[in-house]
Amino acid sequence: MSPTTTAARGIPDNVAAPSRHGRLTRRRSRLLGVLGLLVLVALAAMVSIAVGTRSIGLGTVWQALTDPGLGGEEAVIIRELRLPRTALGLLVGLALGVAGALAQGHTRNPLGDPGLLGVTAGASLAVVLAIWLLGISTPAGYVWFAFAGALIGTVLVFVLGSVGRGGATPVTLALAGAALSALLYALVRAILVSDQQSLDSFRFWVVGALAGRGADIAWQVAPFIVAGLVLALLNAPALDLLGLGEDVARGLGQRIWLARAVGLAAVTLLCGAATAACGPIAFVGLVVPHAVRMVTGPAHRWLVPCSGLLGAAFLLAADVLGRVVARPGEVQVGIVLALLGAPFFIALIRRRRLAGP
Repeated sequence: MSPTTTAARGIPDNVAAPSRHGRLTRRRSRLLGVLGLLVLVALAAMVSIAVGTRSIGLGTVWQALTDPGLGGEEAVIIRELRLPRTALGLLVGLALGVAGALAQGHTRNPLGDPGLLGVTAGASLAVVLAIWLLGISTPAGYVWFAFAGALIGTVLVFVLGSVGRGGATPVTLALAGAALSALLYALVRAILVSDQQSLDSFRFWVVGALAGRGADIAWQVAPFIVAGLVLALLNAPALDLLGLGEDVARGLGQRIWLARAVGLAAVTLLCGAATAACGPIAFVGLVVPHAVRMVTGPAHRWLVPCSGLLGAAFLLAADVLGRVVARPGEVQVGIVLALLGAPFFIALIRRRRLAGP
């Protein structure tokens, strides 16, 4: 565009260039942020393998990972215990971070997390029923029950939230999720009160932990998490359009029902698999998207993947902290995350002045 044309339109000659420069700078900063998060995840994984109730040198860690013939107690600890635990932590952290970003985007609720859509409550009821009715007491035994319960819970929330003329909206989904979760948790408590043995087995799962889960658990849930991540990345552009309002998104050619269905399917796969593997782990899906949004802004094509990376690093760091603060024992990662996430939650409420509806 010529200087004469821009002047005739009343646009200063120096506006267009700074605008392009600003977009390039913002894109460069986001790419650097992604690179920094990848480095942070790698460091967290390295520390997770090397540090625990018994610290192991990085040289020994490298030898144990690269030399299958290396023997000794430390090599066994690394290969059989810490490596599967770290891999599961990476998968679960990725899943919960991405699921949290999707849940907040679809419900337009800054305090929303995947549990708001009935995933956690459905998984909890399914695990209790598996323990109570079938006598299953190991994570490998009830992982599929937890996943099925998460799936059923999310489908019920979507069906209940879709009843009526307006269909599934952020408000109806949030209300349906809260109501169904209250009902399912009431059933869980009723079973636990009537059966002490079920309470003892359920208590190990519900605390949320990476400990005691072998590589078989990671392999079982990995395909579902990968599928959920693919759906989440495909759903991110639709979330950006939905953020403009459903009427605007519909006018731009977005099929609202399809975007909602894909998003809920991704949340179900991600949070359902994570909850089935490790039990309910709170605050990752709530805290991480807010922290990432401060850097990336509201664009979901950046927010979704960055939330996954920070969620993985955050979960592994919390797990390592739980191993070192109570040596020779350890504090389960669900408890550590609750202690770290609660202050952030309170600060978020105060910041947004959410004193009431």
